[in-house]
Amino acid sequence: MWLVLAFAMAGGLAQLVDGTLGMGFGVTSATVLLALGVAPATASAATHAAKLPTTLISGLSHWREGNIDAKILVRVALPGMVGGFLGAVVLTGISLEAAKGWMSGLLLFFGAVILLRFGFGVRLIPVPKNGERTRWLAPVGVLGGFVDATGGGGWGPVVTPSLMTITRHEPRKVVGTVNAAEFAVAVSVSAGFITGAAHQDIPWLPVLGLVLGGVCIAPIAARLAGRLPHAPMGTMVGGLVILVNLVTVVALLGGLPGWLDAVLIVAWLALIGRLAWRAWEKEKAGRLHVVGTPEVNA
Repeated sequence: MWLVLAFAMAGGLAQLVDGTLGMGFGVTSATVLLALGVAPATASAATHAAKLPTTLISGLSHWREGNIDAKILVRVALPGMVGGFLGAVVLTGISLEAAKGWMSGLLLFFGAVILLRFGFGVRLIPVPKNGERTRWLAPVGVLGGFVDATGGGGWGPVVTPSLMTITRHEPRKVVGTVNAAEFAVAVSVSAGFITGAAHQDIPWLPVLGLVLGGVCIAPIAARLAGRLPHAPMGTMVGGLVILVNLVTVVALLGGLPGWLDAVLIVAWLALIGRLAWRAWEKEKAGRLHVVGTPEVNA
């Protein structure tokens, strides 16, 4: 019971971040499961099993709030389903050690993407500059689906910043469209894992907790999209994802002395706290500037 409640809290927080920022649920959930020793393919399968009800509720909630562009949704979701299915099949076909290193590396990268995006305003994922921008929707969907399946998360960090560049929509509509498309991708990825039999060892109690927390928070997150302070939330999520997966990568490479691990972890948490505070101050100042700017009459 306590295990379910603990994962329900984690799922609720992850969905709050995902529903307002357009990224975070898969990366956070997969990171937690991987840190608990769950096999990579199983961790990704469990994360996507939890995504099925949470992304469905989240997508419906964003639709009710008017946060979805149906045309963009279809053009990014269908390629995402193809990439997701292929990614699931690939992950179930490689060795355990290789899969663990690959998934931790991907999650580490996406933690850096999130941290730099919200903590420093820097985009690691390049965006197209020339030509008809909507033609990039399919490649973005395929890439997002593939890395989402093989990394246990990554749909949001790939697709959300890309859509913010190649479409003219305001952030809340991008977030809503990405969340709704993620349901279709989760269905495809889950089908891929069923084909590879990775579903047999799924830890269902943690999945149940993630589902309960995510489903309860999804409608609230959809309503708050574009209203909560994005910068400090994204900074803290990115920093924690980096920390957990860096520990895994270092352990795979041989590890560090325990005392050095402790010192580095404390130092990193202090740094992330400081960055989150600075990001919040900067965002707050920007909001005050927008509110205080007088309208210019034509």
